[in-house]
Amino acid sequence: MERETDVIAGRNPVSEAIASGRPIERILIAKGELNGSVKVIAAKARQKQIPVKEVDKKKLDSLCGGAAHQGIVAVAAVKEYASVEDIFARAAEKGEPPFLVVLDEIEDSHNLGAIIRTAECAGVHGIIIPKRRSVGLNYIVGKSSAGAYEYMPVARVTNLPAVLDELKERGCWIYGADMDGVTYAENHLKGACALVIGSEGRGLGRLVKEKCDVILSLPMCGNINSLNASVAAGVLMYEFTRQRLGIQAVNGE
Repeated sequence: MERETDVIAGRNPVSEAIASGRPIERILIAKGELNGSVKVIAAKARQKQIPVKEVDKKKLDSLCGGAAHQGIVAVAAVKEYASVEDIFARAAEKGEPPFLVVLDEIEDSHNLGAIIRTAECAGVHGIIIPKRRSVGLNYIVGKSSAGAYEYMPVARVTNLPAVLDELKERGCWIYGADMDGVTYAENHLKGACALVIGSEGRGLGRLVKEKCDVILSLPMCGNINSLNASVAAGVLMYEFTRQRLGIQAVNGE
């Protein structure tokens, strides 16, 4: 397992970290904030024998780089990255065909967090990101995911095109999201599969796109010709989920 140094900031992420059983060294709470939901979180931490300490708000501001922390931060054992094998094992444990999301150089922490949150809700078994030119599992990702990254395996790999070849060898059909593809609802999306989402500005890289079996697109009916990466990922993930659950559309499958 690869690890990345991090703090967990915000009420939902800290609460989920405690609930998930993740090793936490201590909880830091801004003076004057030990009430309401923060007080409840502190009580849960103490039940698990996690030290809770009140500190000056400036201490939390410093730990979080000035980002919003809602008066509470967990200093935890660093987040572990999963392996691709872990993701397939998770699908096997659930008795489901693997459903992966592959992110090609997503650089915005809020986008990654939002994608992780939607993926967890949509039944995705795991997410794969590249080591280079991609945001990692930092505290902003955790906060944006509302704590969902505690439950979603994320693998970080060196060579994304090579990993797509590996997924194909393991029976996955690779679907890329891009503007010049076929309408997403016109495809059979039920089996073992990986959905590949490109970066916010450049979209899918050339080598990654070449590895995709099918390119899916979303209809654009307005004056803007593209969606935010996390929004596009969410729409597509739920079409996969709809089909995998056998939910019928109004006019058929």
